[in-house]
Amino acid sequence: MPVQRRLTNFGVGATALCLLVGGAVLADRDAEDTQAGKGAAQQAPEPGTTTAIGAYLDYGPKGVQRMGELSRWLGGTEMRVGHSYLPGDLWENIEGRPGFLASWAAWRKAADDRMFVLNTPMLERNEEHVSDDEVRGLLRDGAEGRFDEHFRRLAERLVLLGVPDTVIVLGWEMNGTTYTHRCGPDPVAWKAYWNRIVTTMRSVSGQEFRFDFAPSRGRDAVPWTECYPGDDVVDIIGMDSYDQPPARDFDEQVNEPYGLQKQVDFAAEHGKPISFPEWGLFRNGDNPEYMRRMLEWIEQHKPVYQTITDYCPHGVWQCSENPESSRVFREMLSGLPNATEPSAPAADPSGTPTAPKPDKPTPTVPTPDTNGSGWCFTVPLSDWFGQWLSDREFCVRG
Repeated sequence: MPVQRRLTNFGVGATALCLLVGGAVLADRDAEDTQAGKGAAQQAPEPGTTTAIGAYLDYGPKGVQRMGELSRWLGGTEMRVGHSYLPGDLWENIEGRPGFLASWAAWRKAADDRMFVLNTPMLERNEEHVSDDEVRGLLRDGAEGRFDEHFRRLAERLVLLGVPDTVIVLGWEMNGTTYTHRCGPDPVAWKAYWNRIVTTMRSVSGQEFRFDFAPSRGRDAVPWTECYPGDDVVDIIGMDSYDQPPARDFDEQVNEPYGLQKQVDFAAEHGKPISFPEWGLFRNGDNPEYMRRMLEWIEQHKPVYQTITDYCPHGVWQCSENPESSRVFREMLSGLPNATEPSAPAADPSGTPTAPKPDKPTPTVPTPDTNGSGWCFTVPLSDWFGQWLSDREFCVRG
């Protein structure tokens, strides 16, 4: 199921700020080998018998902060997966601005067994309802190498920040109709473009990326198997799976065409592990049976990682609309007896959600500054300057 991820371009003033703050990371290109070595030394664990647990809590520094808060709510269960999304509005944002990625990089490097998962759009204007004809042309341009440099810059920045082992969820939910990076208008060109992106990012010295192919559950606009780009350019076969029709219950989510069972079987056929980058409640409301069955499915099939989408209407900790599902989630992942309704996060979710479309959940966006024309966002200065400076909120006015 598509998820809207629109983030605002902060403009020239914010760009200068990001460059200023990120200067501690990017000023000296000679530091690249050193940073890459640190990342290699803290390689995330190989796929195996345990599933790394995380949640999507916010795309920026607030999400990093909430990882610890969610862990405490779960009685100390470790959140090993940090999950964020690159904005798909402009190429400069898809390239991964240093100020945007720095707090996540610092979180990842703080422990050897952590994993950073980054959803990465394949095209700019990714949620602007671009026509099939234009999408077809853009996919073919990408397959011919027109956009290589953007992905090379992203790869270089991730390596320089010390997170060369980032899991890249590239072109997620490609089997739907929402995103410009959708596969349907030209599957052949889409697959060739995916190959081009992966080849480009793997060409960067020091990289250890894993690429996650993650359709939405079910057939959607096209069968997702028609979009699969090949075993040599895919490391993980993921699936975004929310509790919604056309499946009427969890058994149908498993057995529907191109559903959960198909993911497991397809991954086994191709010798790949699985993942669940996005999952949660939707349309069927507070559904503890779904929550229990989904967590049991995860325990049974041992994906590399799972990250629940934790904001309303999907979530269990930041959303008070789902108390029964929240109780099941907390009991199963923490073992806490008689778990009660979720307590509110220590900080309110940042930003003001845009009105959700009928078939799309919507995350938060940067908060408008009500005292002027601009945007406010938190910059994690403490990531660079330690005990001398705490995080600060900056407002950029147009």
